[in-house]
Amino acid sequence: MRRMSLQWRLTCIITLYIAVICGCLTMLVYKNGVYYMDSLQEAVDAQGDGNENESDEIYISIPEDKWDEFANDFSVQVYNNKTDYKKSSLIISTLLALLGGVATYFISGRALRPIREFSDKIEEVQAQNLADSRIEENQVKELNQLSASYNKMLERLSDAFEIQRQFTANAAHELRTPLSLMQVQLDLYNSTRHPGNDTDTLQTIKMVTEQNDRLSRMVKTLLDMSELQTVGRDEKIAVDALIDEVLADLEPLAQEKNIKLAGKCKNTTMVGSDILIYRLVYNLVENAIKYNHSGGQVTVTAYQKEKHVYLSVEDTGNGIPEELRERVFDPFFRVDKSRSRELGGVGLGLALVHEIVRVHDGSITVKSSPSGGTIFDVVF
Repeated sequence: MRRMSLQWRLTCIITLYIAVICGCLTMLVYKNGVYYMDSLQEAVDAQGDGNENESDEIYISIPEDKWDEFANDFSVQVYNNKTDYKKSSLIISTLLALLGGVATYFISGRALRPIREFSDKIEEVQAQNLADSRIEENQVKELNQLSASYNKMLERLSDAFEIQRQFTANAAHELRTPLSLMQVQLDLYNSTRHPGNDTDTLQTIKMVTEQNDRLSRMVKTLLDMSELQTVGRDEKIAVDALIDEVLADLEPLAQEKNIKLAGKCKNTTMVGSDILIYRLVYNLVENAIKYNHSGGQVTVTAYQKEKHVYLSVEDTGNGIPEELRERVFDPFFRVDKSRSRELGGVGLGLALVHEIVRVHDGSITVKSSPSGGTIFDVVF
């Protein structure tokens, strides 16, 4: 159940308060009015009983033969007046309560506007715009301390993100040199014949070569992720042409796995980083090929609707369990660890995809396809 907003809570509470006050005032005024009407009725009844001395306050000159008719009509009129008065009082009280509620809603909305603007500002905060998300001194005194605390939090976050990026970039740079040297030595060793090598030695050399290659790819991906913030994202991209390029580049891998590639793309353009969007589509399609069945298919769809670009990659593989769909974007997470290692995955492909979508202010979701496979839906 959706929680009620603060504005509506204030409106309901104050409307209820106004209704109670109006109800109490109505009852008080009604009782007071009825009391005087009944007093008038009693005075008329006393006049009719011949108690002139007891009712000196009122003098009504009506013939005796008409008095009973007058007293009866007067009694009916008093009853009708009390009924109409009661009905009118209830209607007026209800209208006043509703009018008070409407006024409260708009007044509280205006009073809460600084909080709403504060909330909107917070929602716009992302890792790449921390410096531009500071909140200046607010006209509402109570929010000044909150704004100061918020700005200090942004500074701490900015420092933490910068330290993290620097560490990742430095670590990746430092790791590339020894890995490259190792790869050169392994390539040199493999290119030279060594007649004394036994089966175990060759197996060890093969394993070291594979792991070194895996480490190199992991370092490259980490370096790419650390540099996402510095890549320009102001290029006009023809998404349909970019997808055709990705499919052409991955066609040899698809043929090797006996997978059919299909592109269903309309003329679609967006503004962003051509390199990063290419890498996003490449990673999604490559994953769809690797984790597919022989004879399966990968379908890439892209179209534009109003101000949004929709991109989806669908495969006919085994699918991803629903409870694991959110975790597939975590670094180094694998749904099937044994198969991922066989296919040479390092567990960073979808994490990089998620980061690329994030820096382009987009969203990505995972769902099952009718064939039992997986669909990755991206919206920019």
